[in-house]
Amino acid sequence: VQLVESGGGLVQAGESLRLSCVASGNMFVIASMGWFRQLPGTERELVASITSAKSTNYADSVKGRFTISRDNAKNTVYLQMNGLKPDDTAVYYCGGVSRGKYYPTFGSWGPGTQVTVYS
Repeated sequence: VQLVESGGGLVQAGESLRLSCVASGNMFVIASMGWFRQLPGTERELVASITSAKSTNYADSVKGRFTISRDNAKNTVYLQMNGLKPDDTAVYYCGGVSRGKYYPTFGSWGPGTQVTVYS
């Protein structure tokens, strides 16, 4: 089972990006999914999550700016990021979530996608 993230890039502060994560296998439709981000030398941080029933949660740092969604027919989870700030610069990963934390539903992390925001 694999996860593949895409959609990152280099943007100016205030602009938007939409990240996508495609999961292989049959677990996606019942899995809670999350978007995480990581800076070098820091722990991976959960920024948004969505349950199989499409209930969502967000870290305070992104609330009101980021929106997580999913398309079970496409085994894909999205992260719409608006009003980007330089502090949002990180490598973004998707992954399984259980009880508000990472859960290795898909066995391992994907390669991630780099988001860089300049002022």
